[in-house]
Amino acid sequence: MAIIGGGIAGLSLAAELAELDGRMVERSGGTRPELRIVLLERENQFAYHATGRSIAALSESLGSPEQRALARASRTILDALGAESGTPLLRARPAIWVADEDHLGAVNALLTANPSLRAVDPAAARTLCPALRPEAAARAAVERTAQDVDVDALQQQYRDRANAAGAVLRTAIGLESGAWNAARARWTVTTDRGELTATRIVNAAGAWADAVAARLEVQGAGLTSYRRTVAIASADGVGPAWPLVLDVANRFYFRPERGGLLISAADETPSPPTDAEAAPQDVTVAVERVTAATTLHLARVRTSWAGLRTFAPDRNPIVGPDPKQDGFFWFAGLGGTGIQTAPALARLAAAQLLGEPFEIPDLRPESLLPR
Repeated sequence: MAIIGGGIAGLSLAAELAELDGRMVERSGGTRPELRIVLLERENQFAYHATGRSIAALSESLGSPEQRALARASRTILDALGAESGTPLLRARPAIWVADEDHLGAVNALLTANPSLRAVDPAAARTLCPALRPEAAARAAVERTAQDVDVDALQQQYRDRANAAGAVLRTAIGLESGAWNAARARWTVTTDRGELTATRIVNAAGAWADAVAARLEVQGAGLTSYRRTVAIASADGVGPAWPLVLDVANRFYFRPERGGLLISAADETPSPPTDAEAAPQDVTVAVERVTAATTLHLARVRTSWAGLRTFAPDRNPIVGPDPKQDGFFWFAGLGGTGIQTAPALARLAAAQLLGEPFEIPDLRPESLLPR
């Protein structure tokens, strides 16, 4: 089986798939043949694109009901992975959604949809983040159980586990083409490093997932990538324990980072698959919006970067077999919640690929199937 893409999606799936296969071989008493798993990443390093540029938050109030269910399941997995390895992957950082007078209804909708949120008055919101201006936090909702994710440690754990379970992980290999042989029920794939055969291909290529499908003559899933620009600005008086502050109208978010403030205008600019770069105008807008919402003086932008967040039309991940092409499985469209949904999605996908039962509370797997 060949997995295309070495971000958090591909790495988590390689680890979960190899480990589940190993358990199934052991249960069979060695009568079941071991699955050969290879992961191909075209960059010179894993987790180079969206995974390595995430703000690494775990919040159960982000995204659709499906994404929230996946975040809840992933939290349990991440806690267990951290306990098993001795390296905690999660660190407490509350999240607070704020609204001005024009967007009070959006806070009410969030509170109705998210049991993890609690309404707080403006004074309580400013206790959590003293820099908030009263007019920016006319109403607020707090998720006290939100956390930061150690993305570097997480992707390294998945790499180590995949290697230990027998998966082969390779970088600097670009996919060129492929053909499905129905008679032999297998793919022949051409890369810039030679050919390989596989009984199944898993498309975990992030922003390039539709392009990968096209090279294999599979119809795309209608994915769209959007650039998101993030910056770190110098600012006096930033408390390291301040929460992640998000505007319910999706105009900005910010949190403490490296002695300064991580800021974003929550921009979504359609982009082709590319090595995304920060847009100066988006950095400027982020500075303006965060300055307007706080009493902080953002003296200098130290650094900025951009990543691509890739969505299906319904904005839910796409996980499951292609409806028209045998031997082709989608694991794509994780959007802006890939870090906090990939652990649960990888277990779900591994179970589907190997025909094992696996359930995620409050999630209907068919809601994620490609169409």
